Amino acid sequence: MDIYKFLTQLGIDYQKINHQSVSTVEEAMFINEQIDGVACKNLFLKSSDKQFFIYMMTVEKRADLKYIAKQIGSKRLSFASDEELVELLKLIPGSVTPLGIINDNKRVKILIDRELRAQRLLIHPNINTATISITYDDLLLFINACGNEYLII
Repeated sequence: MDIYKFLTQLGIDYQKINHQSVSTVEEAMFINEQIDGVACKNLFLKSSDKQFFIYMMTVEKRADLKYIAKQIGSKRLSFASDEELVELLKLIPGSVTPLGIINDNKRVKILIDRELRAQRLLIHPNINTATISITYDDLLLFINACGNEYLII
């Protein structure tokens, strides 16, 4: 399903900006000057028992995988492979986004850093040549509409 059409069907108001392809936080820093919101870093992770997660955090933060694993009751977390990203979310490396769960079969859980609450969030709309700004509440609405689980960490 087209991500923009789905957002509109859900009544989610978003701002969009098109830009050159960006694959890293450093490459994307110019976007903050052009659209309102908090830039998010999204990591595609898997647990030792093969559960998959997208962890969302501010770009300034470093991910503490041991802490996150403890919060979700897992022994260990690691980065999922590029092949798993393509297989589960139909995304290419460098475009990890919670909106990718539109392509998921309810296997990927979204982990949201508590610092993102009550913010406008800047995330890719399943491609890394555009960025959208949506509210935190609208992100939760989207996740629920897709039938996936989320956890605030």
